[in-house]
Amino acid sequence: MTDEQHAPAPAGGDSPAAGGERPGPLAEVGTLDAAAPHDRVGNGEKAGIPATVGGGAGGGPGDGSGSGDGDGDGEEPGGPEARKRSATRTATEWLALIVGALVIALVIKTFLFQAFYIPSESMVPTLKVRDRVLVNKLSYKLHDVNRGDIVVFKAPPGTETEEIRDLVKRVVGLPGETVEGRNGRVYIDGRLLEEPYLPPGVRSKDFGPEKVPADRYFVLGDNRQFSKDSTYFHSIRRSEIIGRAFVRIWPLGRFGFL
Repeated sequence: MTDEQHAPAPAGGDSPAAGGERPGPLAEVGTLDAAAPHDRVGNGEKAGIPATVGGGAGGGPGDGSGSGDGDGDGEEPGGPEARKRSATRTATEWLALIVGALVIALVIKTFLFQAFYIPSESMVPTLKVRDRVLVNKLSYKLHDVNRGDIVVFKAPPGTETEEIRDLVKRVVGLPGETVEGRNGRVYIDGRLLEEPYLPPGVRSKDFGPEKVPADRYFVLGDNRQFSKDSTYFHSIRRSEIIGRAFVRIWPLGRFGFL
């Protein structure tokens, strides 16, 4: 028998793997924890799952002491401070909404549309007292003033009062034209003007002839015999025109485009 066959077994009964050889797969698995899986189950943990899954600062899942920040003193979602913050946020949102609406309304009134009240009978029967019309302020920035348009303009000197700062009339004569009222009819450059917007039987005043200067317009009220218009204050400048009245918005029963 050789020496190799009589060599004594290693001390302690260890296997050859303890002497420096690469351990087998089972030894690596065993190094995750010295405790057996059933020992950890008894402590409220599952094998291989970190203890922090229960949340809180060391408290168990059911002891109520844990919170998101670990101090246990966090504010309840429905507490007074939370309600106060919610009310402040709501008030801020409403304030922003109201301010935004006012700004939009101001922009619309200044540059786009404005409602006007009819205080007199100068445009009867087209517009009656207490009618309200919507005026497009952008119209004449996009195109010329046209014959037959109903326009709102600043009252010329001698016609304005504390209640009446603006007037509404219909454009009849354009720049460079000669306008004349004769025998109850209106003539432009000697030719009879057809006015389909007037009801039958309406007769105009006799006036003129009057030459309309450049950049000015001759306007008349549809209630020809009872209107202070260009037969009284002559033609108006284009810069005095606020805009074109294009729709009657009140009363609702007479709502319609002009």
